[in-house]
Amino acid sequence: MTSAILAVAEAGPFVTIQDGGRPGLMRFGVPASGPMDRAGFRYAQAALGNRQDAAAIEISLGGVALDCLDGSVTIALAGGGFRAAIDGAAIAGSSVATLRAGSRLTIRPGDWGSWCYLAFAGRLNATGWLGSAATYSIADLGGGGLVAGQRLVVDAAEILSDREGTLPLGDAVRPPDRVRVVLGPQQHFFTPEAIARLTSEPYTLTDAYDRMGVRLSGPSLGPLARLDMPSEALVRGSVQVAGDGLPTILLADHQTTGGYPKIATLISADLDQLAQRRAGDSIRFVAVTPEAAIAAARQRHARVERQVAILREGALPLEARLMRLNLVDGVVRG
Repeated sequence: MTSAILAVAEAGPFVTIQDGGRPGLMRFGVPASGPMDRAGFRYAQAALGNRQDAAAIEISLGGVALDCLDGSVTIALAGGGFRAAIDGAAIAGSSVATLRAGSRLTIRPGDWGSWCYLAFAGRLNATGWLGSAATYSIADLGGGGLVAGQRLVVDAAEILSDREGTLPLGDAVRPPDRVRVVLGPQQHFFTPEAIARLTSEPYTLTDAYDRMGVRLSGPSLGPLARLDMPSEALVRGSVQVAGDGLPTILLADHQTTGGYPKIATLISADLDQLAQRRAGDSIRFVAVTPEAAIAAARQRHARVERQVAILREGALPLEARLMRLNLVDGVVRG
């Protein structure tokens, strides 16, 4: 078995190692972490035939540059509309390519998106914490953030030449500016006027934006009275309102409990798209029923699973793909 060794030449903030996350531990105060754009992460893994929870690199708007010091390995990129190049030659932001000894891979922000995923045809060595390599960025636990001078090792590295090229990601497009929410669970702490403002006025993502959450600017949503709420469990997508009346949307590294009222909760089907918005982008909230949120989640899941199946099928060797095809359909005479 061969290994590929990479050196980190440059790495911006919040460029981290992530895997599928560590679900089931929030009751112990441990955030789930994992990728900000879960679908983009899965697409990169599926394009190489990897497990969907294998360790990969999540790249922020800070970008990254990696030098391949030894060995060769095929990589996959997916997620936001980033720009990438190998030795200065551009490759698509959603693509499969191969790094060889002496090559430099650079990934920079493109026209849209905040997060991009770099997966490897092999096993990326990463420090684990509580059974996962997902980086909890606040404490830098797990695989950790990348820093210049660091070396990365990909064990069992493979070259998948037949997979190289642009990925067929039909839904990997600029995210819409409307996100759906279910009101609550503490919407009763807000006036009808505040609820109306939430669902009729635009809000802007500020640069107070990290893996824990993003603070918004826009019309104030101050609660009815001074609150003394006990802390309670939080979920990804909670829209909590602090004392100044401005909302914050909680994301992958969100705290497990909090005492601010939650005026609404983003539906899970729109969380990946929200995470790909950038500071300065404007969004509008659209209130939907819990039943509509469940239906949207099922539709989104089915769409992602279809895309994963297409990518994973393409990751099979040519012989295996040919065996699954009906190559004699329509033949009536030998």
